[in-house]
Amino acid sequence: MTDIQFGRLKDLPLREAWKHEAQDFTPWLADNIDHLSEVIGIPMELTDTEVAVETFSADILAQNMTDGSVVLIENQLETTDHTHLGQIMTYLAGLEAQTVVWIAPSFREPHLSAIRWLNEHTADGFSFFAIKVRVVRIGDSPYAPVFEVVEKPSKWERSLQSTVRPQKSQLSLIRGEFWSGLLRAFPDLAEIGVTSNPGSNKWLQTKIPGVVVGIYVASNSCGIYVRGDTDVASAEVAAKLVPVMEELLQRLGVPPLTKPEPDWLFTDRIGHPLKDQRHWQAVWDWMAPRATTYVSALNDLASKVSV
Repeated sequence: MTDIQFGRLKDLPLREAWKHEAQDFTPWLADNIDHLSEVIGIPMELTDTEVAVETFSADILAQNMTDGSVVLIENQLETTDHTHLGQIMTYLAGLEAQTVVWIAPSFREPHLSAIRWLNEHTADGFSFFAIKVRVVRIGDSPYAPVFEVVEKPSKWERSLQSTVRPQKSQLSLIRGEFWSGLLRAFPDLAEIGVTSNPGSNKWLQTKIPGVVVGIYVASNSCGIYVRGDTDVASAEVAAKLVPVMEELLQRLGVPPLTKPEPDWLFTDRIGHPLKDQRHWQAVWDWMAPRATTYVSALNDLASKVSV
């Protein structure tokens, strides 16, 4: 029998991952809004952050991609309070939001009761979510954010069946068209592993075991990164690349970690949304040479990396 080692999952204080709500957590969530979309079942596209409403600022404003309605996202790194509840109601009116997502590490019962009351008594078309956020890790592994829905509209899953599934099919079609166009413009990319299947990410294998180059398309940006292959932690990848780090920095032209994304190294991105096909050629022209450069650099330096 193989000797398998197990680690223990530990919860960490949110401020160990994000020290400041507005300066750290809000920008991270804005860049990773797809994570939240998957949890609540609404495909969202970022509209803006720190949106002024009278003397306050709403954390994140997004658009529901299924119907174009406004989604308001309010964050806290501490237990919920009456101040944030009052601000949410102010933003709801001032921004004409139809969906409200309140995120915090824990919710006081009166605030959960308020969310339930709003879901039961507001007009059809309005939805209110309470989302608990955690940060976990095993040993020295990268931080992993976890979102848990603690309150949502009744019969929410049933109402999604007629809206989200068609949207997912449409999104898959758009992704497939994007990757097919990339390959038509740069057919040599097929040789390093780019395919036309409609996934959001393409993992390109390198000559360094366990190290892949990823290219991706998302609702508000497209980009490239280095990470570990399946079941390979990026901390392990970073350790492997220590002997060639300076050479990689020179060849790739980006820092080892440019965003608070613990699973991605050498991240670079271009701020064009996937749905805006007017910019696809610009994204292809940006992405193709970078994908080739990333894979070539890692392959060229493979002999200097201990495996």
